[in-house]
Amino acid sequence: MSTYTAHIDSFARDALPPPELQADCLFNLDALQFPDRLNCATELLDIKIEQGLSDKIAIKADGASWSYQQLLEKANQIAHVLEDDMGLKTGNRVLLRGPNNPMMAACWLAVIKAGGIVVATMPLLKARDLEPIINKAEIEFALCDERLKDDLFEAQTLCPQLKTVYLFDRIADSQNGTELEQKMQGKPTSYSNIDTAADDIALIAFTSGTTGQPKGTMHYHSDVMAMCVCVGGELVKPTSEDIFIGSPPLAFTFGLGMSLALPLYAGATTALVEMPTPDNLANAIYEFKATICSTAPTGYRALMSAGKIDLLGSLKKTVSAGEHLPLPTYQEWEKMTGIKMIDGLGATEMIHIFVSAEGDDIRPGAIGKAVPGYECCILDDEGKPVPAGENGRLAVKGPTACKYLADDRQQNYVVNGWNFPGDICYMDADGFVFYQARADDMIISAGYNISGPEVEVALLSHDVVQECAVVAAADIDRGTIVKAFVVLHESPEDQAKLIKELQDHVKQTIAPYKYPRAIVFVDSLPKTQTGKIQRHKLRNE
Repeated sequence: MSTYTAHIDSFARDALPPPELQADCLFNLDALQFPDRLNCATELLDIKIEQGLSDKIAIKADGASWSYQQLLEKANQIAHVLEDDMGLKTGNRVLLRGPNNPMMAACWLAVIKAGGIVVATMPLLKARDLEPIINKAEIEFALCDERLKDDLFEAQTLCPQLKTVYLFDRIADSQNGTELEQKMQGKPTSYSNIDTAADDIALIAFTSGTTGQPKGTMHYHSDVMAMCVCVGGELVKPTSEDIFIGSPPLAFTFGLGMSLALPLYAGATTALVEMPTPDNLANAIYEFKATICSTAPTGYRALMSAGKIDLLGSLKKTVSAGEHLPLPTYQEWEKMTGIKMIDGLGATEMIHIFVSAEGDDIRPGAIGKAVPGYECCILDDEGKPVPAGENGRLAVKGPTACKYLADDRQQNYVVNGWNFPGDICYMDADGFVFYQARADDMIISAGYNISGPEVEVALLSHDVVQECAVVAAADIDRGTIVKAFVVLHESPEDQAKLIKELQDHVKQTIAPYKYPRAIVFVDSLPKTQTGKIQRHKLRNE
């Protein structure tokens, strides 16, 4: 910990895991040698003005184009509202609720400037989803897009500690002005950012796509900047001329990095899309001439299936994360666009990607190596390294680490100084990591260990399959069997015949015992807002 914290409200810092349950942190790059006093909003925005980027476009959106100066002034005014009108004290948590739009970005930066802690939430969350987040993070203040107010107001009736909610318009141009815009009027456009410590908590991100009680993952100001250094400077390597675009919400740390932090860190431009359906995302890429796109593998498959490749000619780099990138998806994307997909393995707990590769370092079929700044290895259940080519648990160390908000599950994620994201992988002799499955996606059938994602890759290599998900299903004779839920490009004339054809195809592609003994054709797969397939819902079926 730094010498002193800027946070008057010590709730979050008091809720950090005890030192013995925190992972070892590495700062092995020159760019990771951060000063003790650090406000990441200063580094992402204010410094850009000093560097002469005032007139450079920072954010593009439908009906809006904000320069770095305009973004700075909006964020500064909101910071004044937080302090003067809301009564925000440093260390207070502020819930943000909105899709990807300019005001959501300005609110995020304003909370950081004012020394608050951002708790951004997915737009699709309902009142009952918001209730445990508000209660667990003890949130008193919220800034909310006016179109999403109903669920938040309902949650407020369940959470009396949420005292103050200000609504905002997506681009601050509504005719009468919502409450936040009204209070911004007349506020100074300059603001002295709070002198936060590098290890003051900047945000609490709640994990998505899981069942049970949500887990709040806490991230320091230095974590945000480490994400920019390692993922931005060492992996994606954008220039100031790049235009970022993507589908992940800013509430998802993958989206926060790719659609806000990394573009600002590079002095580049971000194009924010509120409803990134395949059609909308493709049209926005074309309209804004985006050069770097980020979405989940399902998003790239949807773009290809929608026949929108001709609109994507401006793209130079594409980044996939959120779930495993199947080899057939990678190959088809490269064939259709000429772009080698950057596949990233990351975790909300670690804020962003920690295993990946780019350019000539991409090895199809492998995720990549540890991103510079990180180290990884494959360990067995006893914490011992396994030989090259042998499956085990992926363990990671780097400048970021899991810090759950007052959660006993910390002791499962961090063991002996290593972070264990829950991925089963193997590493070859060259240090390339090959993903096998989430720990709970390994299927044990008649004594055989079968990787669900491996079966998915085999199915996806058949021309009729658009997307699929493989899970374990109970079976009297074998304990469990491999069951596949398959979305087809076209409805089959003979389902039984196609099922056998797909089963035979898998047997010929991978070890025959891994074939799906049950196949169900479905119109769509359940997904989170971030594009992850919700396999637990399929298991429940």
